[in-house]
Amino acid sequence: MPHWTALAAEKKQRQLKSIPQEWLVTPPPPSTLDVTGFPESCGLLNAREIEITNTSVDVLLKRLASAEWTAVDVTTAFSKRAIVAHQLVNCLTEIFIDRALARAAELDDYLKKTGKVVGPLHGLPISLKDQLCIKGLETTMGYVSWIGQYAEKNAVLVDVLIECGAVPFVRTNIPQTLMWPESFNSVFGRTTNPHNVSLTSGGSSGGEGALIALKGSPLGVGSDIGGSVRIPSAFCGIYGLRPSYGRVPYCGARNSLEGQDSILSVFGPMTNSLSGLKVFMKAVVDSKPWLKDPLAVRKKWDEDEYELADHGSGKDLCFAIMWDDGVVVPHPPIRRSLEMTKAALQKAGHKVVDWKPIKHKLLGEVTRDIWNAGSAEDYMITTSVTGEPIIATMELDHADATAASFRPQHGGITAYQLWQAQKLRQNIRKEYIDHWNATASETGTGRAVDAIICPAAPYAAPPHGKNRYTNYTTVWNALDYPATVFPVTTVDPTLDARNEKDPPHTFYDQLDQDNYEMCE
Repeated sequence: MPHWTALAAEKKQRQLKSIPQEWLVTPPPPSTLDVTGFPESCGLLNAREIEITNTSVDVLLKRLASAEWTAVDVTTAFSKRAIVAHQLVNCLTEIFIDRALARAAELDDYLKKTGKVVGPLHGLPISLKDQLCIKGLETTMGYVSWIGQYAEKNAVLVDVLIECGAVPFVRTNIPQTLMWPESFNSVFGRTTNPHNVSLTSGGSSGGEGALIALKGSPLGVGSDIGGSVRIPSAFCGIYGLRPSYGRVPYCGARNSLEGQDSILSVFGPMTNSLSGLKVFMKAVVDSKPWLKDPLAVRKKWDEDEYELADHGSGKDLCFAIMWDDGVVVPHPPIRRSLEMTKAALQKAGHKVVDWKPIKHKLLGEVTRDIWNAGSAEDYMITTSVTGEPIIATMELDHADATAASFRPQHGGITAYQLWQAQKLRQNIRKEYIDHWNATASETGTGRAVDAIICPAAPYAAPPHGKNRYTNYTTVWNALDYPATVFPVTTVDPTLDARNEKDPPHTFYDQLDQDNYEMCE
């Protein structure tokens, strides 16, 4: 067998050949940190294609259904912009635009002949995280050892999306093993943040986050086991949703830690528009995925629930804001975004109270114990095929590497020890729901707080290798609470500067102090 580096280089060359040569551009110099304006100024997209790629999902679907825009035109526009995005931030893995355009042409022909759309996602290009198998394509998931493994059939979710009329056209980058909140692997390399390429786009759905932030896709699918949809969404300034277990079918997709069925990874939508989250979830649920995936929850879409029928129909709600998790205090721009959100909610007539987190540190620890019961062996067995090294850091300079707390620190634990970790988590889940229900005494609505608002991370996008604290998202995976990310603002160097004259807060511990000192 060739050396693993040769296998990776050959795969990268095949990826380069899959890019239409006429769509190659000259990227800005490395000194240009913010590349978000480049796709519209590079000259590759015409005015109509720029308009198409700036259009929200709900409007795109209306124009596709009315034949005002063809599926071929929309797919071409997003494909061109995706290729530009890739040249800027290295966000793609598999590129199959010819296949997508053939599919789009079929959809246009069907609409022309019948006057009907194929489904609720008719003609909509959709990008997919590099886990979702597509027949005839490799799904390496960042492992050199999986190069050359071609899927014999689609993942269930891919079939569902195609049946709904969607047009898959690219897959997006991830970290080796998936179990990182950044995106770097030995096959495709590192994805950077389009708002500042010296910063991380997050992970493990970092390719999706970067691509959508550059408007190279109107709607993408990420996965989330500890924050992998929400962290990239927050760092890249887009919308993302982590549904609860089993709401979106996972069957037929590749994954790490397969067989670990206590804290599950879930697929969820990532998009530039809030409408895209609903469009995706409703289309998937209406397709009855439980008939195709035995682990999908048998629960129909409920429009009354979406309209908050059990929560005063969305009027006079009570929100709880978690200013910090009792472990790590967020940086100034995160605090300011929470204050802006509170002010907006109060202006809209809603009540806002403080959320008192309980046992978040313990929840994070038990989650890592469950993951790492067998993760080291999982990674070792997978990489042993080619001898590729297991990536130990996301740092640019390995000399600066610091072990991340969420990576396995030992060889594993016994089955009995795993049961005890799962039992502890189960008990904390009961404590947490009781804690939530007890807030009914302070809301004034007769209900417990309607939702919790909290940071997705204690900082805005950090430099590569510095995203080491994921508990702000991971605890909700442990509790299995659905969670969404929405953009509020961006960092303001004036408003968010740390005042050196003010003493720091009283640190919870060394981790909190290290996080404070990372803020510039």
